[in-house]
Amino acid sequence: MSGENDLIKLYSGRILELAADIPRTERLSDPDASVKKRSPLCGSTVTVDLNVSDGKITDYGQEVKACALGQAAASVVGGAIVGCDADEVRAARDALRALLKEDGPTPPAPFDGLEVLRPASAYKNRHASIMLSLDAACEALEQAQKTQTA
Repeated sequence: MSGENDLIKLYSGRILELAADIPRTERLSDPDASVKKRSPLCGSTVTVDLNVSDGKITDYGQEVKACALGQAAASVVGGAIVGCDADEVRAARDALRALLKEDGPTPPAPFDGLEVLRPASAYKNRHASIMLSLDAACEALEQAQKTQTA
């Protein structure tokens, strides 16, 4: 019963609020890059579209089919990512991974809202779903940079 109570606590009101109000859920009609990522453990998927100009993300769209934790992460990312460059997005991804795996520090602003996911560090089977948005965004940024420099 204790494990069930811990899981209920994990889905805090703030996580559920974020999951219920994900920004930028419209796919882009003509993205510079598009990446779909899937968590093999739970089947969650996130598709990310983005446009880049002068090294910064100018537009972002996402389709999120994930658990509440993956949705909450996508919500924070969608609200923070426009205006960021690849280094900022990679730093957020790496910090979120460290937060989940090693109780690392809160991801840097503007991604510091990901701190709400710290309680999920105890649930390793949820980590991949939580990472989907930032993993997809990093891969899409790499794609966009390759096509823009080609």
